[in-house]
Amino acid sequence: MKNELLKLLENDARLTAEEIAVMLAKETGDIKKMIGDYENEGVILGYKAIIDWDKTSTEHVNALIELHVSPEPDRGFDQIAEKICRYPEVDSLYLMSGGFDFAVMLEGKTMKEVALFVVQKLAPLDSVISTATHFVLKKYKDKGVVYEKPRVDERSNCL
Repeated sequence: MKNELLKLLENDARLTAEEIAVMLAKETGDIKKMIGDYENEGVILGYKAIIDWDKTSTEHVNALIELHVSPEPDRGFDQIAEKICRYPEVDSLYLMSGGFDFAVMLEGKTMKEVALFVVQKLAPLDSVISTATHFVLKKYKDKGVVYEKPRVDERSNCL
């Protein structure tokens, strides 16, 4: 039941405790307590809206930056990650397997702003060996949300 509660909130954080209680056949007070406990324990870290910035007048660009680094002798990748996490421009940071060490997800107003961040802040870090920046050209699906519903070809309805 705990995983069911978390999945419901992950899919729609706007659900009320009352709605969740009905869905899970539990008491509202129990659901509120569970949510409060999850927040206090750091299981639930926050609630966010998914925005389609292309439908606004706001300049917005997303990038994925691959980082190849030399891990710190005594702390491995954690110390490097702590430094990178401090930058407010960094949206997400993942330690990866494969051809590079970190995937940095970044948001900026323009491609130039993102490029300057990489050149001025990420690349100069002592442990960074190389970077590769990839700009998101179009989002089709993000965090389980489809951005544009597929268009139905009305010709297929003809007899």
